[in-house]
Amino acid sequence: MHIPDGFLDTKTWLSTAALGAMALGYSVSKTKQELNDRQIPQLGVMAAFIFAAQMVNFPVAGGTSGHLLGAALATILLGPWSASLVLTTVLIIQCLVFQDGGLTALGANVLNMAIIGTFVTQLAYRTLKGLSHSKWMDAVACFVASWLSVMVAAGAAAVELALSNRIPLDVGLPAMLGVHAFIGIGEGVITTAVVLTVLKVGFHPRWLRKGLAIDE
Repeated sequence: MHIPDGFLDTKTWLSTAALGAMALGYSVSKTKQELNDRQIPQLGVMAAFIFAAQMVNFPVAGGTSGHLLGAALATILLGPWSASLVLTTVLIIQCLVFQDGGLTALGANVLNMAIIGTFVTQLAYRTLKGLSHSKWMDAVACFVASWLSVMVAAGAAAVELALSNRIPLDVGLPAMLGVHAFIGIGEGVITTAVVLTVLKVGFHPRWLRKGLAIDE
């Protein structure tokens, strides 16, 4: 899903960079309001975990492979504002150190994975948790929100490639969604397993309103 250099035209990478920067600026402001100094290390731990987890690839259909995106995992455990900062940190390191995603496309990659991925998770997770507080809904909400975070982020990347005249939308969108539908299953399984395990040992997601949290 990481878009490399040369795949987006100037208007698209400048626009996505501006949108990503504005969203991140607001996330920084909200995170400062929500977290105290003692909670800041949680962001570093989550960033390190996602960075390490993304190194593990799992096989996907057609000889391709996928790995954890991490937007859903960070969002469910830390909230969307903090999660967007965690994912952005991971994406910047991957771009600058490992050349995973282009520098000119960094804004688009941040917008797709760190902004769109996290807020799709928030919307889906909170909606499903609002339907039932049962334990089985915990797993369903984690899995569905994770799967959707991957699919919508992949769809956004396809739209940006189409806007840059790199590949027509009617060709690129089915191709991106087809592969990422399988990657999303892996994302859902990993995220659900990790979230339920972390919550079982007593971690409390402070960002959820009372009545929606898993373990209250």
